[in-house]
Amino acid sequence: MEKLLYIEDDLSLIDGLQYMLESSGYAVDNARTVKEALTLFRNNHYDLLLLDVTLPDGTGFDICREVRRGSTVPIIFLTASDQELSIVKGLDMGGDDYITKPFKLNELLSRIKAQLRRSLQFSKAEAVLEANGIRVDTAERLVWKDGVPIDLPLVEYKLLCLFMQNPNHLMPREMILDRMWDGNGNFVDDNTLSVYIRRLRNKIEDIPNEPKYLLTERGIGYKWVVE
Repeated sequence: MEKLLYIEDDLSLIDGLQYMLESSGYAVDNARTVKEALTLFRNNHYDLLLLDVTLPDGTGFDICREVRRGSTVPIIFLTASDQELSIVKGLDMGGDDYITKPFKLNELLSRIKAQLRRSLQFSKAEAVLEANGIRVDTAERLVWKDGVPIDLPLVEYKLLCLFMQNPNHLMPREMILDRMWDGNGNFVDDNTLSVYIRRLRNKIEDIPNEPKYLLTERGIGYKWVVE
């Protein structure tokens, strides 16, 4: 049984959503503060986190930042804030999805299933990916370029793994959006993807403005070219 950590302090929401999740076959722990959430996370194994942003002693961003120091567990933000800056901040910090309240329960269940499925796919990836001077240890989530460690935020790391698992294969932008975010959510669009691709190139290409490995097929998608 997959186990979720649900961080929410609004009592009017907790019981109903926790009941729905448990009725759908998940084991669920609830935390109402940042401190309680981090204590539970450190002492238990969870397959996915549902984070509210506003909490009595901090924010869901604080939890996400701490969790991402050593874990790639899927994180979905649940919040009433639909401001673009808040959404982008959550994704840049390592959140995998962002759902604004109010939301449909079926949509939340669909997003949870998608993130769990994607997490399983990443866990089944080859232990080591290597090409073009880039080496990825998928077990430890470590990346090196020409033997030198490089730090990649989770979204850039997942993009790199996706490309390295599909060498010399043109990946349409729509396919990448679908594989990374199920293609839904107006906060993840072509422009957002272009930003992440540019950031990734800046770290893995010798000359980012003249890429040799992560190439663009304008109007179509991207290709990871292996020499």
